[in-house]
Amino acid sequence: MRRREFITLICSAAAAWPRAAHAQQPAMPVIGFLGGADPVGYAPQIKALRLGLGDYGYVEGQNIAIEYRWAEGRYDRLPALAADLVRRKVAIIITQGTPAAFAAKRATTTIPIVMAIVGNPVETGIVSSLARPEGNITGSSFFYAELSAKRLEIMKQLMPSLTRMVVLLNPDNTAMSSIMRAMTQSAKMINVTLQSIDVRHLDELEPAIDRAGSQFDAIEVVEDGLFVANRKRIAELAIKNRLPSIGFREYCEAGGLAAYGVDFSQIWRGAGAFVNKILKGRKPADLPIEQATLFEIVLNLKTAKNLAFDVPPTMLARANEVIE
Repeated sequence: MRRREFITLICSAAAAWPRAAHAQQPAMPVIGFLGGADPVGYAPQIKALRLGLGDYGYVEGQNIAIEYRWAEGRYDRLPALAADLVRRKVAIIITQGTPAAFAAKRATTTIPIVMAIVGNPVETGIVSSLARPEGNITGSSFFYAELSAKRLEIMKQLMPSLTRMVVLLNPDNTAMSSIMRAMTQSAKMINVTLQSIDVRHLDELEPAIDRAGSQFDAIEVVEDGLFVANRKRIAELAIKNRLPSIGFREYCEAGGLAAYGVDFSQIWRGAGAFVNKILKGRKPADLPIEQATLFEIVLNLKTAKNLAFDVPPTMLARANEVIE
């Protein structure tokens, strides 16, 4: 072989090596995200999720990709969005809320599903067991119904004169029925008349809360995706109607009077551990569903002042955090 031909051959082979090495590198894992709410209202939770992935070395856009699908409060859109992620052949589907978890479950029996947050997946029928969820689903849950009932008791302690309480519910969320059962039992024990107001869409919020303000003493806001995403607007409407309100921590921070619940940022961050285990070969059926264990009372004294609401000293002493 002539020297010039030999040099040309070597240079061509060297140029091909990086391309061959690149072709042999494993493809970046693609994670599907299915949410019933909207990305703006859930920005803090998504930030926590990214931090959780970062705890295990996963950085979005560098060594992992995330395909987001948001129903923006229209739960009827979830089945089509879930099917789209299945067609995309994502490695894992992370879900937000009970409706999204159901939609993902119905869309696939093979792609692993991580519930970033869900109420009671056994009671709602998503899984048969917390210890051994079976199938392709695992994740984190919190005591949704029991927690909602406990809030009613706390509101009674905050407001001893309470006799009529209303709760905002989204009837398109299957978790709502168990919540109402638990709250009804709690209301009977403390002699409070309880009623629900159905809200499915954002434009129904204002008339619903205006009506509540004319008929009830206080209002509870539960963790439906629509309410979480629009927590600031709900708090503003409650204050406008002179309604003391109780809900989840983020709602209290947005202007609600009180909160009793869990630290959702830590739960969302914990989803990263499930993703890491599954990407490393663990099966969802072998990963028990984790349950929240830490609950806290938060009081917003700024809102109390706006409502001319006197917080009992005993409740101030019990509060884990006071917003001033």
